[in-house]
Amino acid sequence: MKRNDIKRRPLADTVLASLEPEAKEYRETYGVDRIYFVVSPNGRKRWELRYKKPSGSWSFMGLGGYPEVSAKRAREKASQVMALVDQGVDPVAKKVSDSESDKRSLHTTFRAAAEAWHHKRSNEGLAKGTLEKIRTYLDKDILPALGDKQLDAITRRDCAELQRSFERREAFNVASKARGWVNKIFSFAIASGLTENNPASELLVVAAPAPKMQQYPHLLEPELGDFMRAMRKSPSRLVARTAAWMTLWTASRPGMVRYAEWSEIDLDAGLWSIPGEKMKMGRDHVVPLCTQLVTSLRELHELTGRNKWLFPGIGPSTPVISENTIGKVFAGVGYKGRLVGHGTRHTASTLLREHEWNKDFVEAQLAHKEAGVSGVYNKAAYLRQRQKMMQWYADYLDALSIGISAEEAAVFKERVG
Repeated sequence: MKRNDIKRRPLADTVLASLEPEAKEYRETYGVDRIYFVVSPNGRKRWELRYKKPSGSWSFMGLGGYPEVSAKRAREKASQVMALVDQGVDPVAKKVSDSESDKRSLHTTFRAAAEAWHHKRSNEGLAKGTLEKIRTYLDKDILPALGDKQLDAITRRDCAELQRSFERREAFNVASKARGWVNKIFSFAIASGLTENNPASELLVVAAPAPKMQQYPHLLEPELGDFMRAMRKSPSRLVARTAAWMTLWTASRPGMVRYAEWSEIDLDAGLWSIPGEKMKMGRDHVVPLCTQLVTSLRELHELTGRNKWLFPGIGPSTPVISENTIGKVFAGVGYKGRLVGHGTRHTASTLLREHEWNKDFVEAQLAHKEAGVSGVYNKAAYLRQRQKMMQWYADYLDALSIGISAEEAAVFKERVG
């Protein structure tokens, strides 16, 4: 329809829908409350309102596109705008001001501060396992509780309730870590000029006391023969089963095993070289691989060798096997509640020390800070000695599985010690 053919106003919906574009954009008065209907050369249509600024000059303000904004809705929006005009407010200036305020508000939410803090920590060489844990509890608990709130609007009560949410599910260790993370996020925000207060600063005072620390479930020597026999009959899939064996045979942290990469493994040399950024103590660490593990990893390589990870997960959101996988392997052979992934470190440490292996060798294998001065400066600290020790350990576990006696164990130690 040509605009010259318009006969009546207010413009009917049929007229609005059929008005044709021209070479130049044009406005047609709708016929009510200084509302105009604008048609562009490309056929797009929109609503505008003509209003008088507080200065006395006239201007136009957009009310939205057509047909997304109907004639009825355009009249409603025009009424709201005119209410502001009657109060001496320039609606366009107010809209710009509100938009800028909204943008500023986005930068001063707890979520924005938390993401900036996490990004900074990611660039500071923090171990991947630690970053993964922070990310998990940020997304699962902390950001849902505080993320969308303005930093200045968060109260001590809000922070205390977040802490109690961990305590109610008896996650006392996580509550302690989360308390520290939230505290550091507020400190980061203060230093960045985003807020002046830290409502998480006194949470320790109201924290529920954690129960007495207990060791991870682990096995001692008299239990290892039955366990080894059970493990050899494990029904778990190859990826999970090999991860469990690797945790056992290397006494490594389960998180390190889960995130092991094929580029770190030298099967010919029997070595696993872990870069410092993945280690809890932040320094490079070399782990000797016993012959039993090398054999298992060669089999695994046929399955996952084209992947970055030894133990890949399923889908982009889970690049490696979950933190529960190794424990499920042990549970699947009848050791639920008796052995977990981290407990294999207790088992190895106890057994090796009981058989009089040098404490420094054991501590170096466990990548403990107490491994001595050489352990700090030399990524291959005691490597030759640890290769012999961990091969003995794997062989001795095999021997226990066939029922070695105490006398035979002494001879076994002398043969390789």
